[in-house]
Amino acid sequence: MNTVPGTNIEFDESESVFEKFSPFINATDGLSLGQICSITGLEPFVVQNWIKRGYVAHPVRKKYGRRHLARILLISCLRDSMQLERIGTILSFVNGDTDDESDDIITEDRLFDAFCLSLKDYAEDPQYGKGPQPYVERTLQRLGYTEGESTEKLKAALTVMIYAYVSGTYKRLS
Repeated sequence: MNTVPGTNIEFDESESVFEKFSPFINATDGLSLGQICSITGLEPFVVQNWIKRGYVAHPVRKKYGRRHLARILLISCLRDSMQLERIGTILSFVNGDTDDESDDIITEDRLFDAFCLSLKDYAEDPQYGKGPQPYVERTLQRLGYTEGESTEKLKAALTVMIYAYVSGTYKRLS
């Protein structure tokens, strides 16, 4: 994996993939739609459609923050292999309502990190065919999620997301 999933940005070995975006978000108090599209390669109407349909929270004063960008990146990574409604279901399974952070198991940016780090470990392992579960578990342990019902939800959701992403990758190749 050379680039961060859902972007054209180079992947490095940092513990937080999402932190690459923090300087841009912090410097301008959020990203514009144009900046979101530059990072993701998505067309503006696609992002606006996701907002209108409730899969991404509305921007604040036309600015997109960490939560917005992470959710957009996750949806973008999964859309080649899953219907948008199913992606919304998975993300809601983990973090509930897009406009309510109080029901989140994990922040959207940490979820994106867990997805990217688990996927990278899984994709680069010569034992690749064994499934992503051990990589998801190892990543969640590194991020401090070790036990409980919410961790089991995270494991299940991340496993499905990785299978979907890999499936989408194969679909693009054929």
